[in-house]
Amino acid sequence: MLTVDQERLDCFMVGLKRRNPAEPEFAQAVYEVALDVIPFIRQNPIYEEHRILERLTEPDRILIFRVNWEDDQGRMRANRGYRVQQSNAIGPYKGGIRFHRDVQLDTLKFLAFEQTFKNSLTGLPMGGAKGGADFNPKGKSEREVMRFCQRFMAVLARHIGPNTDVPAGDIGVGAREVSYMFGQYKHMANEFTGVMTGKGISFGGSLIRTEATGYGTVYLLENMLKHHGQGLEGKVALVSGSGNVAQYSVEKLAELGAKVVTMSDSSGTIYDPEGITTEKLAYIKELKNVQRGRIAEYAKRYKVKFYAKARPWNIPCDLAVPCATQNEISAKDAKTLIANGCMAVAEGANMPTVKEGVDAYLDAGILYAPSKAANAGGVAVSGLEMTQNSMRMSWSRDELDRRLHTIMHDIHDKCLRYGEEEGRINYRRGANIGGFIRIADALVACGNI
Repeated sequence: MLTVDQERLDCFMVGLKRRNPAEPEFAQAVYEVALDVIPFIRQNPIYEEHRILERLTEPDRILIFRVNWEDDQGRMRANRGYRVQQSNAIGPYKGGIRFHRDVQLDTLKFLAFEQTFKNSLTGLPMGGAKGGADFNPKGKSEREVMRFCQRFMAVLARHIGPNTDVPAGDIGVGAREVSYMFGQYKHMANEFTGVMTGKGISFGGSLIRTEATGYGTVYLLENMLKHHGQGLEGKVALVSGSGNVAQYSVEKLAELGAKVVTMSDSSGTIYDPEGITTEKLAYIKELKNVQRGRIAEYAKRYKVKFYAKARPWNIPCDLAVPCATQNEISAKDAKTLIANGCMAVAEGANMPTVKEGVDAYLDAGILYAPSKAANAGGVAVSGLEMTQNSMRMSWSRDELDRRLHTIMHDIHDKCLRYGEEEGRINYRRGANIGGFIRIADALVACGNI
Protein backbone atom coordinates (compact mmCIF):
# COMPACT_ATOMS: atom_id res chain seq x y z
CA MET A 1 0.00 0.00 0.00
CA LEU A 2 1.28 3.48 -0.86
CA THR A 3 2.39 5.63 2.08
CA VAL A 4 -0.38 8.16 1.43
CA ASP A 5 -2.99 5.37 1.57
CA GLN A 6 -1.52 3.94 4.77
CA GLU A 7 -1.57 7.36 6.40
CA ARG A 8 -5.19 7.85 5.34
CA LEU A 9 -6.08 4.39 6.66
CA ASP A 10 -4.35 4.99 10.00
CA CYS A 11 -6.06 8.37 10.41
CA PHE A 12 -9.44 6.90 9.48
CA MET A 13 -9.08 4.05 11.98
CA VAL A 14 -8.08 6.41 14.80
CA GLY A 15 -11.31 8.33 14.28
CA LEU A 16 -13.39 5.16 13.98
CA LYS A 17 -12.00 3.68 17.21
CA ARG A 18 -12.53 6.97 19.04
CA ARG A 19 -16.20 6.96 18.02
CA ASN A 20 -16.61 3.24 18.71
CA PRO A 21 -14.50 2.48 21.81
CA ALA A 22 -14.08 -1.09 23.07
CA GLU A 23 -15.48 -2.61 19.84
CA PRO A 24 -12.56 -4.65 18.47
CA GLU A 25 -14.59 -6.90 16.15
CA PHE A 26 -16.30 -3.95 14.48
CA ALA A 27 -12.93 -2.22 14.08
CA GLN A 28 -11.43 -5.42 12.61
CA ALA A 29 -14.22 -5.74 10.04
CA VAL A 30 -13.95 -2.09 9.02
CA TYR A 31 -10.15 -2.21 8.79
CA GLU A 32 -10.21 -5.20 6.44
CA VAL A 33 -12.56 -3.33 4.10
CA ALA A 34 -10.86 0.06 4.38
CA LEU A 35 -7.50 -1.54 3.58
CA ASP A 36 -8.71 -2.22 0.04
CA VAL A 37 -11.27 0.54 -0.40
CA ILE A 38 -9.12 3.55 0.54
CA PRO A 39 -6.69 3.11 -2.40
CA PHE A 40 -9.71 2.61 -4.67
CA ILE A 41 -11.29 5.84 -3.37
CA ARG A 42 -8.04 7.73 -4.09
CA GLN A 43 -8.37 6.63 -7.71
CA ASN A 44 -12.09 7.60 -7.76
CA PRO A 45 -12.32 10.92 -5.91
CA ILE A 46 -16.10 11.25 -6.25
CA TYR A 47 -16.41 8.73 -3.41
CA GLU A 48 -14.15 10.91 -1.25
CA GLU A 49 -16.19 13.99 -2.07
CA HIS A 50 -19.30 12.24 -0.81
CA ARG A 51 -17.48 10.75 2.22
CA ILE A 52 -18.84 7.32 1.35
CA LEU A 53 -16.58 5.26 3.61
CA GLU A 54 -17.34 7.46 6.61
CA ARG A 55 -21.06 7.15 5.94
CA LEU A 56 -20.94 3.38 5.46
CA THR A 57 -19.18 2.83 8.78
CA GLU A 58 -21.86 4.72 10.70
CA PRO A 59 -25.09 2.66 10.98
CA ASP A 60 -28.29 4.34 9.84
CA ARG A 61 -29.67 3.55 13.28
CA ILE A 62 -29.15 1.22 16.24
CA LEU A 63 -32.14 -0.02 18.24
CA ILE A 64 -31.54 -1.26 21.80
CA PHE A 65 -34.52 -2.41 23.80
CA ARG A 66 -35.62 -4.43 26.84
CA VAL A 67 -37.46 -7.71 26.32
CA ASN A 68 -39.67 -8.73 29.25
CA TRP A 69 -40.90 -12.32 29.28
CA GLU A 70 -42.28 -14.87 31.73
CA ASP A 71 -40.60 -18.21 32.45
CA ASP A 72 -42.38 -21.47 33.29
CA GLN A 73 -42.26 -20.69 37.01
CA GLY A 74 -44.21 -17.49 36.47
CA ARG A 75 -41.19 -15.26 37.14
CA MET A 76 -40.62 -12.16 35.03
CA ARG A 77 -37.30 -12.14 33.17
CA ALA A 78 -35.58 -9.37 31.21
CA ASN A 79 -33.11 -9.52 28.35
CA ARG A 80 -31.58 -6.95 26.04
CA GLY A 81 -32.54 -6.88 22.37
CA TYR A 82 -30.79 -5.16 19.46
CA ARG A 83 -31.25 -4.31 15.80
CA VAL A 84 -28.43 -2.62 13.88
CA GLN A 85 -29.79 -1.19 10.64
CA GLN A 86 -26.55 -0.47 8.82
CA SER A 87 -27.52 0.69 5.32
CA ASN A 88 -30.57 0.59 3.06
CA ALA A 89 -28.81 2.26 0.11
CA ILE A 90 -29.68 -0.58 -2.30
CA GLY A 91 -32.72 -2.19 -0.69
CA PRO A 92 -34.57 -2.97 2.56
CA TYR A 93 -32.38 -3.83 5.52
CA LYS A 94 -31.65 -7.57 5.52
CA GLY A 95 -29.82 -9.69 8.07
CA GLY A 96 -30.25 -12.32 10.73
CA ILE A 97 -31.30 -12.33 14.36
CA ARG A 98 -29.01 -14.09 16.82
CA PHE A 99 -30.00 -15.42 20.26
CA HIS A 100 -26.97 -16.20 22.42
CA ARG A 101 -25.92 -15.31 25.94
CA ASP A 102 -22.79 -13.54 24.62
CA VAL A 103 -24.58 -11.29 22.10
CA GLN A 104 -23.35 -7.73 22.40
CA LEU A 105 -23.37 -4.60 20.29
CA ASP A 106 -19.78 -4.94 19.03
CA THR A 107 -20.48 -8.31 17.42
CA LEU A 108 -23.76 -7.16 15.87
CA LYS A 109 -22.17 -4.02 14.43
CA PHE A 110 -19.40 -6.07 12.80
CA LEU A 111 -21.97 -8.52 11.40
CA ALA A 112 -24.23 -5.74 10.09
CA PHE A 113 -21.27 -4.05 8.37
CA GLU A 114 -20.17 -7.33 6.77
CA GLN A 115 -23.77 -8.10 5.82
CA THR A 116 -24.06 -4.84 3.90
CA PHE A 117 -21.18 -5.79 1.60
CA LYS A 118 -22.25 -9.42 1.38
CA ASN A 119 -25.77 -8.47 0.31
CA SER A 120 -24.39 -6.08 -2.27
CA LEU A 121 -22.25 -8.83 -3.79
CA THR A 122 -25.31 -11.03 -4.42
CA GLY A 123 -26.67 -8.48 -6.90
CA LEU A 124 -30.08 -8.60 -5.16
CA PRO A 125 -31.78 -5.43 -3.80
CA MET A 126 -30.96 -5.88 -0.12
CA GLY A 127 -29.41 -3.53 2.42
CA GLY A 128 -27.53 -4.69 5.51
CA ALA A 129 -28.61 -5.26 9.12
CA LYS A 130 -28.17 -7.61 12.08
CA GLY A 131 -29.95 -8.12 15.36
CA GLY A 132 -30.37 -10.34 18.35
CA ALA A 133 -30.63 -10.69 22.09
CA ASP A 134 -28.57 -12.00 25.00
CA PHE A 135 -31.13 -14.79 25.43
CA ASN A 136 -29.92 -18.39 25.45
CA PRO A 137 -32.51 -20.82 24.01
CA LYS A 138 -30.53 -23.81 25.34
CA GLY A 139 -32.14 -25.32 28.39
CA LYS A 140 -35.37 -23.37 27.88
CA SER A 141 -38.69 -25.11 27.40
CA GLU A 142 -40.66 -24.86 24.17
CA ARG A 143 -43.13 -22.50 25.85
CA GLU A 144 -40.36 -20.27 27.21
CA VAL A 145 -38.77 -19.96 23.77
CA MET A 146 -42.16 -19.13 22.28
CA ARG A 147 -42.89 -16.46 24.89
CA PHE A 148 -39.50 -14.85 24.46
CA CYS A 149 -39.78 -14.77 20.65
CA GLN A 150 -43.23 -13.23 20.86
CA ARG A 151 -42.11 -10.54 23.29
CA PHE A 152 -38.97 -9.81 21.23
CA MET A 153 -41.09 -9.32 18.10
CA ALA A 154 -43.67 -7.26 19.97
CA VAL A 155 -40.99 -4.59 20.42
CA LEU A 156 -39.19 -5.05 17.08
CA ALA A 157 -42.33 -5.11 14.91
CA ARG A 158 -42.70 -1.33 14.67
CA HIS A 159 -39.22 -1.05 13.12
CA ILE A 160 -39.45 -3.72 10.39
CA GLY A 161 -41.58 -4.62 7.37
CA PRO A 162 -41.32 -6.27 3.94
CA ASN A 163 -40.15 -2.98 2.39
CA THR A 164 -38.28 -1.70 5.44
CA ASP A 165 -36.30 -4.44 7.18
CA VAL A 166 -36.58 -8.20 6.66
CA PRO A 167 -34.86 -10.23 9.42
CA ALA A 168 -33.89 -13.90 9.21
CA GLY A 169 -32.44 -16.54 11.51
CA ASP A 170 -28.88 -16.87 12.77
CA ILE A 171 -27.14 -18.60 15.68
CA GLY A 172 -29.79 -19.70 18.19
CA VAL A 173 -32.60 -18.72 15.82
CA GLY A 174 -33.79 -21.53 13.57
CA ALA A 175 -37.08 -22.34 11.88
CA ARG A 176 -38.84 -22.67 15.24
CA GLU A 177 -37.84 -19.21 16.48
CA VAL A 178 -38.45 -17.56 13.10
CA SER A 179 -41.93 -19.09 13.00
CA TYR A 180 -42.84 -17.79 16.45
CA MET A 181 -41.63 -14.29 15.56
CA PHE A 182 -43.36 -14.33 12.18
CA GLY A 183 -46.62 -15.44 13.82
CA GLN A 184 -46.42 -12.58 16.32
CA TYR A 185 -45.79 -10.01 13.57
CA LYS A 186 -48.67 -11.39 11.48
CA HIS A 187 -50.96 -11.13 14.50
CA MET A 188 -49.94 -7.53 15.25
CA ALA A 189 -49.94 -6.25 11.67
CA ASN A 190 -53.08 -8.15 10.63
CA GLU A 191 -51.47 -8.98 7.30
CA PHE A 192 -49.54 -11.83 5.71
CA THR A 193 -46.36 -10.42 4.21
CA GLY A 194 -42.80 -11.63 3.72
CA VAL A 195 -41.47 -9.77 6.75
CA MET A 196 -39.07 -12.59 7.70
CA THR A 197 -37.13 -15.23 5.80
CA GLY A 198 -36.33 -18.74 6.92
CA LYS A 199 -40.01 -19.50 7.41
CA GLY A 200 -41.57 -22.94 7.13
CA ILE A 201 -42.23 -24.15 3.58
CA SER A 202 -45.98 -24.32 4.22
CA PHE A 203 -46.26 -20.60 5.01
CA GLY A 204 -43.96 -18.77 2.65
CA GLY A 205 -40.54 -20.32 3.21
CA SER A 206 -38.13 -21.28 0.45
CA LEU A 207 -36.63 -24.61 -0.49
CA ILE A 208 -32.83 -25.01 0.01
CA ARG A 209 -32.71 -22.06 2.44
CA THR A 210 -31.34 -24.41 5.11
CA GLU A 211 -28.63 -25.72 2.80
CA ALA A 212 -27.83 -22.44 1.04
CA THR A 213 -24.95 -21.02 3.10
CA GLY A 214 -23.00 -24.28 3.09
CA TYR A 215 -23.75 -25.04 -0.55
CA GLY A 216 -22.87 -21.50 -1.61
CA THR A 217 -19.51 -21.65 0.19
CA VAL A 218 -18.61 -24.79 -1.73
CA TYR A 219 -19.85 -23.37 -5.05
CA LEU A 220 -17.56 -20.36 -4.67
CA LEU A 221 -14.66 -22.61 -3.68
CA GLU A 222 -15.36 -24.74 -6.76
CA ASN A 223 -15.30 -21.62 -8.97
CA MET A 224 -11.98 -20.51 -7.47
CA LEU A 225 -10.34 -23.89 -8.01
CA LYS A 226 -11.71 -24.20 -11.54
CA HIS A 227 -10.37 -20.76 -12.49
CA HIS A 228 -6.93 -21.90 -11.35
CA GLY A 229 -7.03 -25.23 -13.17
CA GLN A 230 -8.02 -27.34 -10.16
CA GLY A 231 -11.09 -29.19 -8.92
CA LEU A 232 -12.63 -30.59 -5.74
CA GLU A 233 -12.29 -34.24 -6.76
CA GLY A 234 -9.90 -36.06 -4.42
CA LYS A 235 -9.06 -33.03 -2.28
CA VAL A 236 -8.81 -33.47 1.50
CA ALA A 237 -10.85 -30.83 3.34
CA LEU A 238 -10.99 -29.64 6.94
CA VAL A 239 -14.34 -28.27 8.09
CA SER A 240 -14.89 -26.67 11.49
CA GLY A 241 -18.22 -26.49 13.25
CA SER A 242 -21.09 -28.97 13.13
CA GLY A 243 -24.10 -26.70 12.78
CA ASN A 244 -26.13 -25.83 9.73
CA VAL A 245 -23.35 -24.25 7.63
CA ALA A 246 -20.83 -26.97 8.43
CA GLN A 247 -23.27 -29.81 7.76
CA TYR A 248 -24.22 -28.62 4.30
CA SER A 249 -20.68 -27.62 3.39
CA VAL A 250 -19.66 -31.21 4.18
CA GLU A 251 -22.62 -32.56 2.22
CA LYS A 252 -21.78 -30.59 -0.92
CA LEU A 253 -18.01 -31.16 -0.65
CA ALA A 254 -18.59 -34.92 -0.46
CA GLU A 255 -21.08 -34.80 -3.33
CA LEU A 256 -18.50 -33.04 -5.52
CA GLY A 257 -15.74 -35.53 -4.72
CA ALA A 258 -13.78 -34.02 -1.84
CA LYS A 259 -12.95 -35.99 1.31
CA VAL A 260 -13.91 -34.14 4.51
CA VAL A 261 -11.96 -35.46 7.49
CA THR A 262 -12.93 -33.11 10.36
CA MET A 263 -15.86 -31.43 12.07
CA SER A 264 -15.98 -29.79 15.49
CA ASP A 265 -17.97 -28.10 18.22
CA SER A 266 -17.05 -26.18 21.37
CA SER A 267 -15.94 -29.43 23.05
CA GLY A 268 -13.34 -30.35 20.42
CA THR A 269 -12.62 -31.81 16.96
CA ILE A 270 -13.16 -35.23 15.40
CA TYR A 271 -10.65 -36.51 12.84
CA ASP A 272 -11.87 -39.24 10.50
CA PRO A 273 -9.09 -40.02 7.96
CA GLU A 274 -11.46 -42.23 5.95
CA GLY A 275 -13.75 -39.27 5.34
CA ILE A 276 -17.20 -38.24 6.56
CA THR A 277 -19.54 -40.13 4.24
CA THR A 278 -23.21 -39.47 3.54
CA GLU A 279 -24.15 -42.10 6.13
CA LYS A 280 -21.87 -40.60 8.76
CA LEU A 281 -23.12 -37.09 8.03
CA ALA A 282 -26.69 -38.30 8.53
CA TYR A 283 -25.65 -39.43 12.01
CA ILE A 284 -24.12 -36.01 12.74
CA LYS A 285 -27.33 -34.27 11.64
CA GLU A 286 -29.34 -36.49 13.98
CA LEU A 287 -26.81 -35.94 16.78
CA LYS A 288 -26.67 -32.15 16.50
CA ASN A 289 -30.13 -31.21 15.22
CA VAL A 290 -32.31 -33.64 17.17
CA GLN A 291 -30.36 -35.04 20.11
CA ARG A 292 -28.42 -31.79 20.71
CA GLY A 293 -25.40 -33.96 21.50
CA ARG A 294 -21.65 -33.36 21.37
CA ILE A 295 -19.41 -34.17 18.43
CA ALA A 296 -17.35 -36.47 20.67
CA GLU A 297 -20.17 -39.04 20.29
CA TYR A 298 -19.17 -39.41 16.62
CA ALA A 299 -15.63 -40.36 17.65
CA LYS A 300 -16.97 -43.06 19.98
CA ARG A 301 -19.38 -44.44 17.40
CA TYR A 302 -16.91 -44.61 14.51
CA LYS A 303 -13.75 -45.17 16.59
CA VAL A 304 -11.85 -42.15 15.29
CA LYS A 305 -9.70 -39.57 17.04
CA PHE A 306 -11.20 -36.81 19.14
CA TYR A 307 -9.11 -33.78 20.09
CA ALA A 308 -10.68 -32.21 23.16
CA LYS A 309 -10.89 -28.40 23.22
CA ALA A 310 -8.99 -28.24 19.93
CA ARG A 311 -9.69 -26.90 16.45
CA PRO A 312 -8.84 -28.84 13.29
CA TRP A 313 -6.21 -26.56 11.75
CA ASN A 314 -3.14 -28.66 12.66
CA ILE A 315 -4.20 -31.51 10.38
CA PRO A 316 -2.66 -31.60 6.85
CA CYS A 317 -5.17 -30.81 4.10
CA ASP A 318 -5.74 -29.36 0.66
CA LEU A 319 -8.74 -27.21 1.60
CA ALA A 320 -9.94 -25.45 4.77
CA VAL A 321 -13.58 -24.43 5.25
CA PRO A 322 -14.07 -22.72 8.64
CA CYS A 323 -17.77 -22.80 9.52
CA ALA A 324 -17.85 -22.28 13.29
CA THR A 325 -17.44 -18.68 14.47
CA GLN A 326 -15.54 -15.43 14.11
CA ASN A 327 -11.76 -15.37 14.69
CA GLU A 328 -11.48 -19.14 15.05
CA ILE A 329 -8.29 -19.25 12.93
CA SER A 330 -5.35 -17.49 14.57
CA ALA A 331 -2.24 -16.26 12.78
CA LYS A 332 -0.45 -19.38 14.00
CA ASP A 333 -3.27 -21.61 12.68
CA ALA A 334 -3.15 -19.89 9.29
CA LYS A 335 0.61 -20.40 9.02
CA THR A 336 0.21 -24.05 10.04
CA LEU A 337 -2.41 -24.59 7.32
CA ILE A 338 -0.05 -23.10 4.73
CA ALA A 339 2.94 -25.12 5.95
CA ASN A 340 0.85 -28.31 5.79
CA GLY A 341 -0.01 -27.78 2.12
CA CYS A 342 -3.41 -26.09 2.25
CA MET A 343 -4.06 -24.50 -1.14
CA ALA A 344 -7.43 -22.79 -0.55
CA VAL A 345 -9.53 -21.39 2.31
CA ALA A 346 -13.25 -20.61 1.91
CA GLU A 347 -14.90 -18.96 4.90
CA GLY A 348 -18.33 -20.39 5.70
CA ALA A 349 -18.49 -18.54 9.04
CA ASN A 350 -18.43 -14.76 9.40
CA MET A 351 -14.85 -13.39 9.63
CA PRO A 352 -13.38 -16.64 11.00
CA THR A 353 -9.73 -15.66 10.38
CA VAL A 354 -7.91 -12.94 12.32
CA LYS A 355 -6.32 -10.13 10.30
CA GLU A 356 -2.79 -11.52 10.67
CA GLY A 357 -4.02 -14.88 9.41
CA VAL A 358 -5.55 -13.30 6.31
CA ASP A 359 -2.24 -11.49 5.72
CA ALA A 360 -0.49 -14.88 5.88
CA TYR A 361 -2.85 -16.35 3.25
CA LEU A 362 -2.27 -13.44 0.89
CA ASP A 363 1.50 -13.40 1.41
CA ALA A 364 1.66 -17.14 0.68
CA GLY A 365 -0.46 -16.73 -2.45
CA ILE A 366 -3.00 -19.41 -1.55
CA LEU A 367 -6.61 -19.02 -2.68
CA TYR A 368 -8.62 -17.19 -0.04
CA ALA A 369 -12.38 -16.53 -0.23
CA PRO A 370 -13.44 -14.06 2.51
CA SER A 371 -16.72 -14.65 4.29
CA LYS A 372 -18.54 -11.73 2.69
CA ALA A 373 -18.15 -13.58 -0.63
CA ALA A 374 -18.01 -17.23 0.40
CA ASN A 375 -20.99 -17.40 2.75
CA ALA A 376 -23.29 -15.11 0.76
CA GLY A 377 -25.36 -18.10 -0.41
CA GLY A 378 -27.59 -18.03 2.67
CA VAL A 379 -28.69 -14.43 2.28
CA ALA A 380 -28.93 -14.93 -1.50
CA VAL A 381 -31.63 -17.58 -1.03
CA SER A 382 -33.22 -15.39 1.65
CA GLY A 383 -33.45 -12.71 -1.01
CA LEU A 384 -35.00 -15.24 -3.37
CA GLU A 385 -37.51 -16.09 -0.62
CA MET A 386 -38.43 -12.40 -0.46
CA THR A 387 -38.98 -12.44 -4.23
CA GLN A 388 -41.15 -15.56 -4.05
CA ASN A 389 -43.22 -13.99 -1.25
CA SER A 390 -43.75 -10.82 -3.31
CA MET A 391 -44.81 -12.86 -6.34
CA ARG A 392 -47.01 -15.22 -4.27
CA MET A 393 -45.28 -18.25 -5.76
CA SER A 394 -42.65 -20.89 -4.98
CA TRP A 395 -39.76 -22.05 -7.14
CA SER A 396 -38.65 -25.68 -7.30
CA ARG A 397 -35.54 -26.96 -5.56
CA ASP A 398 -33.74 -27.33 -8.90
CA GLU A 399 -34.64 -23.79 -9.95
CA LEU A 400 -33.40 -22.34 -6.66
CA ASP A 401 -30.18 -24.36 -6.78
CA ARG A 402 -29.60 -23.10 -10.32
CA ARG A 403 -30.14 -19.50 -9.21
CA LEU A 404 -27.79 -20.01 -6.24
CA HIS A 405 -25.16 -21.42 -8.60
CA THR A 406 -25.52 -18.35 -10.82
CA ILE A 407 -25.26 -15.89 -7.93
CA MET A 408 -22.10 -17.52 -6.55
CA HIS A 409 -20.61 -17.61 -10.07
CA ASP A 410 -21.37 -13.90 -10.44
CA ILE A 411 -19.76 -13.16 -7.06
CA HIS A 412 -16.65 -14.99 -8.24
CA ASP A 413 -16.66 -12.88 -11.42
CA LYS A 414 -16.84 -9.68 -9.35
CA CYS A 415 -13.86 -10.86 -7.29
CA LEU A 416 -11.91 -11.51 -10.50
CA ARG A 417 -12.85 -8.13 -11.97
CA TYR A 418 -11.76 -6.07 -8.98
CA GLY A 419 -9.19 -8.37 -7.36
CA GLU A 420 -6.53 -8.88 -10.00
CA GLU A 421 -3.14 -7.58 -8.90
CA GLU A 422 0.37 -8.45 -10.03
CA GLY A 423 -0.79 -11.44 -12.07
CA ARG A 424 -2.85 -13.10 -9.34
CA ILE A 425 -6.30 -12.72 -7.80
CA ASN A 426 -6.70 -11.09 -4.39
CA TYR A 427 -10.22 -12.31 -3.58
CA ARG A 428 -10.42 -10.17 -0.45
CA ARG A 429 -9.78 -7.03 -2.47
CA GLY A 430 -12.17 -8.15 -5.19
CA ALA A 431 -14.98 -8.81 -2.71
CA ASN A 432 -14.45 -5.56 -0.81
CA ILE A 433 -14.38 -3.33 -3.88
CA GLY A 434 -17.08 -5.31 -5.71
CA GLY A 435 -19.42 -4.88 -2.74
CA PHE A 436 -18.44 -1.24 -2.15
CA ILE A 437 -19.04 0.09 -5.67
CA ARG A 438 -22.72 -0.80 -5.85
CA ILE A 439 -23.54 0.78 -2.48
CA ALA A 440 -21.33 3.81 -3.09
CA ASP A 441 -22.89 4.54 -6.47
CA ALA A 442 -26.36 4.36 -4.92
CA LEU A 443 -25.38 6.79 -2.13
CA VAL A 444 -23.87 9.24 -4.63
CA ALA A 445 -26.93 9.03 -6.89
CA CYS A 446 -29.38 9.66 -4.03
CA GLY A 447 -27.53 12.70 -2.73
CA ASN A 448 -26.33 13.56 0.77
CA ILE A 449 -29.19 12.08 2.77
